[in-house]
Amino acid sequence: MCGVVGYTGDDLATDIIYEGLLRLEYRGYDSAGIAVCDGDGIHLAKKAGKIRHLRAEISSHLPPAHCGIGHTRWATHGPPNDENAHPHPSSDGKVVITHNGIIENYLEIKDDLIEAGYQFKSETDSEVIAHLIQECYKTAQPGSTPAQGSRLLHAVLAALRQLEGAFAITVLHRDHPDTIIGCRRLSPLIVGIGEDENFFASDATAIISYTRSVHYLNDEEVAEITPKSVNIFDLEGDPVEINVQTVDWNPILAERGGYDHFMLKEILEQPEVLRNTLGTRTDRRTGRIILDDLGINEEALVRINRVYFIACGTAFYAGCVGRYLFEALAGISCEAVLASEFRYGDPVLDDRTLVVGISQSGETADTLAALRRAKGHGVHTIAICNVKGSTISREVDATLYIHAGPEIGVASTKAYTAMLMALNLLAVHVGTIRNRVDAATAIRLIDGMRGLPGLIDEYLKSGRAPVEVIARKYFNAQNFLFLGRYVNFPTALEGALKLKEISYIHAEGYAAGEMKHGPIALVDGSVPVLAIATKGRTYDKVLSNMQEVKARGGRVIALATQGDDTIRSYCDDVLEVPETEELLSPIINVVPLQLLAYHIANLRGADVDQPRNLAKSVTVE
Repeated sequence: MCGVVGYTGDDLATDIIYEGLLRLEYRGYDSAGIAVCDGDGIHLAKKAGKIRHLRAEISSHLPPAHCGIGHTRWATHGPPNDENAHPHPSSDGKVVITHNGIIENYLEIKDDLIEAGYQFKSETDSEVIAHLIQECYKTAQPGSTPAQGSRLLHAVLAALRQLEGAFAITVLHRDHPDTIIGCRRLSPLIVGIGEDENFFASDATAIISYTRSVHYLNDEEVAEITPKSVNIFDLEGDPVEINVQTVDWNPILAERGGYDHFMLKEILEQPEVLRNTLGTRTDRRTGRIILDDLGINEEALVRINRVYFIACGTAFYAGCVGRYLFEALAGISCEAVLASEFRYGDPVLDDRTLVVGISQSGETADTLAALRRAKGHGVHTIAICNVKGSTISREVDATLYIHAGPEIGVASTKAYTAMLMALNLLAVHVGTIRNRVDAATAIRLIDGMRGLPGLIDEYLKSGRAPVEVIARKYFNAQNFLFLGRYVNFPTALEGALKLKEISYIHAEGYAAGEMKHGPIALVDGSVPVLAIATKGRTYDKVLSNMQEVKARGGRVIALATQGDDTIRSYCDDVLEVPETEELLSPIINVVPLQLLAYHIANLRGADVDQPRNLAKSVTVE
């Protein structure tokens, strides 16, 4: 969740780091800071609040320098204030660090350091790292050659071996003015490799304007960078081979492109994203889904008799849709489980189990922990993920990338629909090789998948106006209900989540059949009820649920299939979407719900891209 940026090179470090931190705002934060190192020592500026509040601090406290580190903090230990903001200096002022993660044994280390005479200024767990490195530096020795690491590197290694928990750390030292040390365990950190300049960043979004060549640090890898060199080590100080990968995102994708908010831009990008997700993965002539890069033996997939979809938040709702798809097309018993519950529950796991982990970032802490637990039982694992080289993608048996590009808005939109498309591809593929889906059915579904981007494009160009009208009508509501059935029950959950997380309206999603088992007690003229009533096997049942709401004075908004004239007598307002295959309908049905949440939040004056208390990538438990 916190953002980390580091730079060493010929340019001004403060400018590059400040810009990088702005690009990482989507991760969520409550304070920010930058430290630079020059011939006179370490210089520090940090401030609670938005990154823009840091600009004056930079001007007054930071000299021109060519090496520095920056950080955006999302509070865990200690409240969000100036003192708890990162970077944190050591007692002697020679070391400064940034840290993303949680140090589980910090109290034990802190007590030892206080006994040794160290004084602490913050309430964070992170500050112990700076003091511990200072202590370790006293006895550290450099390697016999530059390639074996500096004295600072070996001090950092000694400190890391004492830390328990999750971290992505960057380190500066006054006596090494062009050097940055970076390391990771369970929290993401990458090395950006440039020409006479090198970088650290939490993810590539922060640095793609400068380089697309990166090394994704693995757990317990440590990197030492200068303007001219990059060296990677394990915790024992042994060299590790650099694995340079190319980030295939265009830097302009990380900009708003003239739109008021990233969220709106990303909603409108969905047709292109879905085309990218489909790519060349379908063969309409034969009805085959081509997943040659999946890497799991088809014989193993045929033997699967149980599937778990594990994820958090929006990705979990994608997994809920995946459950319906796999049961319908592959004929396998499935369960969607929140990753935070899976990791502490007692799931039934064996070598005939498939666990599908879904994560936009590939760094979600609970999902990663759940996958690791599953792998310990010998199951097969697949990730559906957006970020190449992410931790989850490296640890599973196979990854199905969604190719959504950088998603900056905290509230996921394009990544969600891309996940749904990927799940459809995977379900048809598994159903085909298990002889549950015949060629004609596969071709029909492939045609539906290929047609969806065009349908959504058509809707976004000509069908958005009613959403804005309905938003103006209901944006002052204090509560909202979303109803759906079958594959669109998760759509109701996702629609409610979008509304609550960016507009701060209390919203709940329910299986429509559950209305009479409790939620109907909430219905009155002040609670809008949005019912997903597109054509499908449960259409008549949803109409009946809408009647129940209307009979009790409720106001009903229907999400309906274009041309459905019948539904207007059951509701107050209608949002229409083009018709598609029922199993594919969650992909298009969620789009007007995304737009509705966006417009309502905008009318309420909320911070659409950075809703309060939320982070884009949850990399700690």
